[in-house]
Amino acid sequence: MTNTRRKYDEEFKKNAVKLSYASSKPVAEIANDLGISDGMLYRWRQKYTALGDKTRTATLEEEVKELRLRNAEQVMEIDMLKKASAYFARLHK
Repeated sequence: MTNTRRKYDEEFKKNAVKLSYASSKPVAEIANDLGISDGMLYRWRQKYTALGDKTRTATLEEEVKELRLRNAEQVMEIDMLKKASAYFARLHK
């Protein structure tokens, strides 16, 4: 038995969330009909609104992720500049 992780595109997620809000069926039943777990559908509902837009929380999480990545890149650049300045300072002595 292989446990391959399936990936769903953003459009599928948005449509699943829209369906879960529009339907009178319970979320667990909708998730079962779509072939996904109800926990996954609840996580997607935290990320998307009933209209398919990203929630404020999801937008902020993406922004934080982007800022952390940029910060890590800048730390690496600063480290390289420090090493380069130390190298050139030794050459001019």
